[in-house]
Amino acid sequence: MRSIMKVSAAAVTGVLALTALTGCGGDSAGEGKNANKVKIMVGGLDKVIYLPAMLTQRLGYFKDEGVDVSLLTEPAGVQAETALVSGDVQGTVGFYDHTLDLQVKGKHVESVVQLSHAPGEVEMVSNQAAGDVTSSKDFKGKKLGVTGLGSSTDFLTKYLAVHNGVKTSEFTPVAVGAGQTFVAALKQGSIQGGMTTDPTVANILDQKLGKVLLDMRTPAGSQAALGGPYPSSSLYMNTEWVNGHKETVQKLANAFVKTLKWMSSHSPEEIAAKMPADYAQGGKALYAQSIKSTLPMFTKDGVMPANGPETVERVLKAFNPNLKNATVDLSKTYTTEFAKKAH
Repeated sequence: MRSIMKVSAAAVTGVLALTALTGCGGDSAGEGKNANKVKIMVGGLDKVIYLPAMLTQRLGYFKDEGVDVSLLTEPAGVQAETALVSGDVQGTVGFYDHTLDLQVKGKHVESVVQLSHAPGEVEMVSNQAAGDVTSSKDFKGKKLGVTGLGSSTDFLTKYLAVHNGVKTSEFTPVAVGAGQTFVAALKQGSIQGGMTTDPTVANILDQKLGKVLLDMRTPAGSQAALGGPYPSSSLYMNTEWVNGHKETVQKLANAFVKTLKWMSSHSPEEIAAKMPADYAQGGKALYAQSIKSTLPMFTKDGVMPANGPETVERVLKAFNPNLKNATVDLSKTYTTEFAKKAH
């Protein structure tokens, strides 16, 4: 990963790490030159919640579909979103909730493959603060780590606070990234807790630096914390680009859905073995454990879960002033066309 706890300087400074896949086949008919060359920005390639992106590459499924994919990485989903909106990339692997937020800002993007039906996020609390923070009701006056301001971890933290009677002005979200930077902030006491994902969660527990306050890595955990399924990790793209490149999008969907099926029939250890070696710098066993803990969040077919968009809208409207009184057309934030054809 850059490591379980060791984030590279490139990731921290936002320098893009580029991994190119050589594709086969030519342009899609009617889609123009280089239609099969696609750049996808991932909100942290080494995060387990986004594991299907790199795994699809490692399994060779992009190449099998004849699409030449370049995977790039940003430390936070909100930065990956920015790359898509600016036109630097054609797709983003990030949280579905950004599609709603962008729609009310006049940007039309949609999830074309829904990788998950739960957030995959965990609210951690440091050992020092564990006595004072026993639920989201105790967020008042606390400094809580999030990946980045405006990120999905920021969104979910604000929802948990507001839903439990704490105003967003009554606690301080602190952008600490993930991995080493998150752990360092927890160690130093600059945050009392925060929301993060595996393998950071596995490392914190292994080093006995903190405890789990809320676990949203499973559909049951999502239901308990958020009141329903919460589609998170997805491949989302600009709607205009999707409509103009349907053949290429279908190839991407075929590859991702094939990966999701592969994941559902293989062990965490087998999945870990397919990933880059440096993703397991905390140890192979710990990395496999982090995958095991997070696997329940993933769909098996890439299709948006029933009632998922409604849960996301309700969560965002609880705290986001831009969305609170806005009308969101949920049907335009995702499509099941490609995932259903893939399987």
